[in-house]
Amino acid sequence: MVWSQVYDPFHNMALSALVAAIPLVVLLGALAFFRIKAHWAAVLGLISALIVTIFAYGMPAHMAGLAVLNGALYGLLPIGWIILNIIFLYRLTAESGAFKVLQDSIARISEDRRLQLLLIAFSFGAFFEGAAGFGTPVAVTGAILIGLGFSPLAASGLALIANTAPVAFGALGAPIIALAAVTGLDLLQLSSMVGRQVPFFSILVPFWLIWAFAGWRGMLEIWPAIVVAGVSFAIPQFLVSNYHGPWLVDVVGAMISMACLTLFLRVWRPATIWTSTALKGRGAPEPVPPAAGASAREIAANPVADPQHDRKAVIVAWIPWLILTVFVFLWGVPELRQMLDSVSVFRFPIEGLNNMIERMPPVVAKPQKEAAVYVLNWLSATGSGILLAAIIAGFFMKYSPVGLARVYWKTIVRVRYSLLTISAMLALGFLTRYSGTDATMGLAFATAGVLYPFFGTLLGWLGVAVTGSDTASNVLFGGLQKITAEQLGLNPVLMAAANSSGGVMGKMIDAQSIVVASTATQWFGHEGEILRYVFFHSLVLATLVGLLVTAQAYLYPFTLLVVGH
Repeated sequence: MVWSQVYDPFHNMALSALVAAIPLVVLLGALAFFRIKAHWAAVLGLISALIVTIFAYGMPAHMAGLAVLNGALYGLLPIGWIILNIIFLYRLTAESGAFKVLQDSIARISEDRRLQLLLIAFSFGAFFEGAAGFGTPVAVTGAILIGLGFSPLAASGLALIANTAPVAFGALGAPIIALAAVTGLDLLQLSSMVGRQVPFFSILVPFWLIWAFAGWRGMLEIWPAIVVAGVSFAIPQFLVSNYHGPWLVDVVGAMISMACLTLFLRVWRPATIWTSTALKGRGAPEPVPPAAGASAREIAANPVADPQHDRKAVIVAWIPWLILTVFVFLWGVPELRQMLDSVSVFRFPIEGLNNMIERMPPVVAKPQKEAAVYVLNWLSATGSGILLAAIIAGFFMKYSPVGLARVYWKTIVRVRYSLLTISAMLALGFLTRYSGTDATMGLAFATAGVLYPFFGTLLGWLGVAVTGSDTASNVLFGGLQKITAEQLGLNPVLMAAANSSGGVMGKMIDAQSIVVASTATQWFGHEGEILRYVFFHSLVLATLVGLLVTAQAYLYPFTLLVVGH
């Protein structure tokens, strides 16, 4: 029997929204205030969600259980599969000594921790977001930063802050492609509109990132490098999204940003070098003056060769990460994915849930059945590409098959609780989707009237905070954004795009990303501290996106930026 979602079970939207938010309050409160371990916090959030959906929303218990199963499986593959294998590669390089050489070579590009942060967390991370998404950039950059000596909180929190501006076009444009599919709006118009919103923040986020790490004065000392990193990413982001499409926006922007920043650092050096890796206010960095009589050109003339390692050793140390880059990019190419899927994908409809739940107006234009099919794409999953890259890199680093197996088992033991946490988090996210509690919170935002451009943007932020994915948030709320915009006389392209642009700032506080960060930095059990650190940054940046969208809706000359205005 088909079950139709009910969005206002108490016939009072404010009360229904408060009840729908209980699982999020339990989850985030357990993490941030009661400092409960992440896997237990996730289980508590999931239990509270089951109680709310079954007893308050009337969802059949067996459907709720199947939704939890579907989400837990998705948490293991593809999300957990990515984390497991990226940590495997990191441990291989660490145990072989290659990571220490890589660390020294990065220090030769710049010894300044602020500049290393720009290059690794922002520019390099943007490439992995564009090529793979779904936690890959935080996992990679978090592991590299902790290996470079950054404190665990700095490595975790700053990797999360950096992984914001590229998210709207992550995974080769997947969020925009999904948004076009659920709204029926033109793909290129949506790409163009998002490309007229997020580039502002592609310039702002690098400044924000360094300010969060080093404080106001520390940020101002390296403002030329920040401008180079941000502008060289933002301009390609705007041009590619407006004149080509959503597919290669981040990949092109990240490559140009990395190249421009690296070249710039060959000829420019800050007046003081920051060597501390602690956050400002948690062990303030000590500025170190540059070597006496050394010019910027002399100091940075040879960023590849490190005085402690010959050129060959440095190249060998970088090869595992170059292999990873190649495989992640290849696994993101749609044609290759389709080819791999044709020989390896298995689809398992969840009987009793698949097409047995209906989304109802006004969330969708007409009743729409929700599919529930678990896709086991074991070969085309990004994590499989990462595993293959790690194995090849392991053989390159002279590991034997037995040695690879030994490190892999140690990695599984190391991340077992993180995998459990991610599964529980995704189970919670899937349950909110199938029960309709996510739509209840969305409809509460939709009552904002003339302020809807602002609160509609925050709806995208909330969607990513709940689901852990800009793509999933667009699928959940894209249709609602279009319908509400049309009812209020707003541009539907603007508000659909705002869902994606606002969502990027929710990426740093979603529980899945926080667990990925704590796992990558091997700071298990401190997820609450990471959440408390990044929450302020996430909320303020989301507010700024909301203000920009509001200006685009009502204020000249910002209205000129709206596609089809």
